[in-house]
Amino acid sequence: MKETLDYCVQVLNERGVDKFQCSLANKKQYEMNLEGTAFSLIRTITDHTLSITVIKDQRKGTIFVNGVDEQSIRAAVDTALELSSTSQPDPDYDISPKQDMRVFQRGPKEPEPERMYELLKEYSQEVPALFPTIKLMETTFMHTHSVTRFVNSNGVEFMTDTGVYELSSIFASKDGEKSTSFNYSGFSMRDLEKSLLERGSLKVLLRQSEEHLEARPFAGHFVGDVIFTPDCLNVLLHLYAMTFLGDSALIGGTSPFKNKLGQKVADDKLTISSQPVSEAMASGYFVTRDGFAADNVTLVEEGVLKSFLLSQYGSKKTGFERAKNEGRCWVVEPGEKSLTEMISQVDRGLLVARYSGGSPSSNGDFSAVAKNSYYIENGKIMYPVTETMIAGNLVDILANVKEISSERVDFGEGIIPYLWTTGVTISGK
Repeated sequence: MKETLDYCVQVLNERGVDKFQCSLANKKQYEMNLEGTAFSLIRTITDHTLSITVIKDQRKGTIFVNGVDEQSIRAAVDTALELSSTSQPDPDYDISPKQDMRVFQRGPKEPEPERMYELLKEYSQEVPALFPTIKLMETTFMHTHSVTRFVNSNGVEFMTDTGVYELSSIFASKDGEKSTSFNYSGFSMRDLEKSLLERGSLKVLLRQSEEHLEARPFAGHFVGDVIFTPDCLNVLLHLYAMTFLGDSALIGGTSPFKNKLGQKVADDKLTISSQPVSEAMASGYFVTRDGFAADNVTLVEEGVLKSFLLSQYGSKKTGFERAKNEGRCWVVEPGEKSLTEMISQVDRGLLVARYSGGSPSSNGDFSAVAKNSYYIENGKIMYPVTETMIAGNLVDILANVKEISSERVDFGEGIIPYLWTTGVTISGK
């Protein structure tokens, strides 16, 4: 890796590039697949990706290539320069300043194939036994070891060496003529100590899939309460960050939070952080795409906006401070009530497990289908629903929080509770 990137730097210097950054990622992936409950594939994949970004005459070009021989590197540099020559000049294009050389390490570097096989076989047997109407579609269990070296023309040099296990499983339920839409679950882990069904929200989602064989349309239209499950809240947090806190929203001036730093934007009960370097994360990151050592950051603390998620470029464009990371790896602090207690206090509303819809508008308005969800009335779950829409505003959802659950789900790349909010429009047939 060092020789490859040193040669890349040599070529970039020969071409007279003003500023540049390069990274080389070597990835080895050991993978096992199930089709249904049968093993269908066991393989090892290796991959090399070279990324080159050049800034010349205030113009920027970026390219990703898999070839790492000298001829491929020279061709990649030439292509990156050609791309930069056709881009619009921008004085705010830049690379990260000099930082101390650092090596980051996390997770198992080598897989345990026998244990992986044992766990996946156990999963393929337990699911039909515990959930007889579940039809497993495709399940992927993998170990990935990645070594990445990053350098730039300011003398920055980082090395990351990480290993992680990941599982993803797609499934549906079928019983005679009844069937459900597909659902999926996934999580990351550092070790293989627990069974797969005890990780993430997998067992809960499998149970819900079976229950939705008896789902029926909800009739009516009202404004009420919604309890978002950890799976769904995880998606909403990504949408929240993208819509209000990132480069595009703040550079364009569309974010309603553009003048709210240090002010209240959510309920007092809500504290959200992004923790990519936390020991609690099986799958995080140590270096940002623009070449800074990442750190954990609190975005919202007891309802007060503490940080945007601006890159170096976004910071220069807006004048706000660059964020310490890129987001993701969300951690939401727990509340004091259990999910059962929260449900018991809902007069009328939904438990929403999956959000199926497009991106919210710039002010946070959204409309989506509530998938794998349940109708709640008088403190009880009445029945699973189909063909039910939810509409509201992301700002209002986090401003109108009633409770946050004491229990949380650890996805290995986020630790998320249930969240109970109000003021959401719920529409059935």
